[in-house]
Amino acid sequence: MKLESFFQYLEFEKRFSIHTITAYRKDLQQFMEYLSKALGIDQMQEVRHSHIRSFMVELITEGREARTVNRKLSTIKAYYRFLLRRGHLAEDPTLKVSAPKLPKRLPGAVRKEALQILFSEVTFPEGYEGKRDRLVLELLYATGMRRSELIALRPEDFNWAQQEILIRGKGGKERLVPIGKSLVLEVQDFIRWREELHGANKQKLLLLTAKGKPMYPKLVYNIVRKYLSAVSPDERLGPHALRHSFATHLSENGAELNAIKALLGHSSLASTQVYTHNSVERLRAVYQQAHPNAKGED
Repeated sequence: MKLESFFQYLEFEKRFSIHTITAYRKDLQQFMEYLSKALGIDQMQEVRHSHIRSFMVELITEGREARTVNRKLSTIKAYYRFLLRRGHLAEDPTLKVSAPKLPKRLPGAVRKEALQILFSEVTFPEGYEGKRDRLVLELLYATGMRRSELIALRPEDFNWAQQEILIRGKGGKERLVPIGKSLVLEVQDFIRWREELHGANKQKLLLLTAKGKPMYPKLVYNIVRKYLSAVSPDERLGPHALRHSFATHLSENGAELNAIKALLGHSSLASTQVYTHNSVERLRAVYQQAHPNAKGED
């Protein structure tokens, strides 16, 4: 079935690691065993798209996750592309096979207690970068803004008297988000530090690197991950985790879904409901624990 030539192609032409090639080998061996035992097929040329779908259904029936099924399908597709390019096949049966949809993975909300520790007990470095890093975390959690929106913030976007920020979101949409007095004072203090260090900034942005350049996405990610890792064991600790925490904590404290939708800058409630699913799960747990009918009592 041209297997060995395929593995040599992966090793010497594609330069895949031994670990990856081993995974490919296992996936193809499993597929071929299924073809032989379940369908009586011993030649890859005999395989049709219905046979591949049947294999995927078998995997799902066994309880394999969609991500695992997708990986095995990817291996099969790679093998058939190889056979097609080498002239061993006239057509590719995998073209009519679609991968199962993966469940959307959102970052978990960071616990309120962990964030309280972050802002009250974690020590930030002295000087501009320490103040900037703390402000990055404060703004993301206090407003639920996106990383791109944070990077684009300018001092004039703050209305000090009304204690609110003008945030420019996706598609040029703008929204006003309120902030507390303590954050207003922190931003004002930071601006003074920034002006002392960088002077009049031609970029006109609030947050800058130590060299006076605009912040960039990877830097924001690194800052957030560095400090959240100190207070949370979760592995998905980028800026979006703070946006999710903002929405989840509002929901847990009784905020209406439409209000959260407006604060996040969503165009539909469906998007907001995804961010607040943790609150629904916690409400379900409370219901199951406390409601007589949930416990099967009269």
